[in-house]
Amino acid sequence: MRKGLLFVVSLLVLGLIFSPMGWAKAKPIKIGINAPITGDIPKVGEGTKFAARMWLEDIQAAGGLEVGGKKYPVELVIEDNESKAESAVKVSTKMITEDEVLAIVGPQASKQAVPAGEVANNYETPMISPWSTNPDTTKDRPYVFRGCFLDPFQGPVLANFIKEEFGFTKAAVLYDVASDYPKGLAEFFKAAWEKLHGPGSVVAFESFTTKDTDFSSQLTKIKMSEAEVLFTPQYYNEVALIVQQAHQLGYKAPIVGSDSWGSAETVELCGQDCYGLFFSTHYAAAGATGATKAFIDRYNEKHGYVPDDVAALTWDSLRIVEQAIQSYGNITGKLKKDRQGIRDALAKVKEFDGITGKMTFTEDGDPIKCAVIVKISDTGDFEFYKSVCP
Repeated sequence: MRKGLLFVVSLLVLGLIFSPMGWAKAKPIKIGINAPITGDIPKVGEGTKFAARMWLEDIQAAGGLEVGGKKYPVELVIEDNESKAESAVKVSTKMITEDEVLAIVGPQASKQAVPAGEVANNYETPMISPWSTNPDTTKDRPYVFRGCFLDPFQGPVLANFIKEEFGFTKAAVLYDVASDYPKGLAEFFKAAWEKLHGPGSVVAFESFTTKDTDFSSQLTKIKMSEAEVLFTPQYYNEVALIVQQAHQLGYKAPIVGSDSWGSAETVELCGQDCYGLFFSTHYAAAGATGATKAFIDRYNEKHGYVPDDVAALTWDSLRIVEQAIQSYGNITGKLKKDRQGIRDALAKVKEFDGITGKMTFTEDGDPIKCAVIVKISDTGDFEFYKSVCP
């Protein structure tokens, strides 16, 4: 009798150990967050981290992530890539080989996302960059996705907007030649502008190198070129310097930006010099409704400021990963197989209704979605101006 009881108890213990629920308790679903928490753009890392933790709070409040009728605990592995390409590569490698994450969200900036994407693809681990608009991030990489539109779309959107809004025919561009995102977008904008207005209509195409802070030489050339508009696809920490220095030199023409302007720090650093300017981005907080407004209000209450596009795109990207895991439907515990299944589920996402808009992934892992033109108001708010869809 005693031996029989011991045998039954042993079977029950073994059953718990080897059952999916038992495995899930011992081995939580791990999602990597590769973010620039320090370095040149720490506000981008902050928004990434805050949005990710909000998402995790919801998962935990629900008792875990439900997959195939079972609930699994979820763990975020948040690592700092220091806003450096080499650090982003190290972070992704560590997450994949040591932390054994099922998927990675990030990096955000193209300078880090492009090389990190190569690592993820080589290790056959699904990765989604919420904010990287450079085509090379996903190109020929079946395991890499993004949550935002691409620069080949954004460049023409801006060129057409300037033409329709102002009727200008002569443009100038100022960009960081050493960074993938601004360099690529500057070239796409130039090509789109010259397609509209002819060769030579970009009358000044000036560059600088990362960490430069004095743009007076380039801006003087731009002013002398008699450009009617200046396009500068730079990050928030550089926007203020460029705009303020341009105004100090007497440049009075409009200055237009891109989605990298969308940080809460842009106006804080730039002040009234940026009032009245336009930029393209992924969503507008002012006037938001439904789930978008609910996210904004919750984030604002928790962190004391309106979330930027990075935070919103991170939220969407994590929800896309969540949906893909649930669609996969069966966590086997075999890492290679589960990563492959989640990758395949990501590729099949159709009509995902995110807070930054609806999206469907193409075969290249890129979403088809709209862009938003935002105007910085006279009180420094980001106001919705118009949307432009493919």
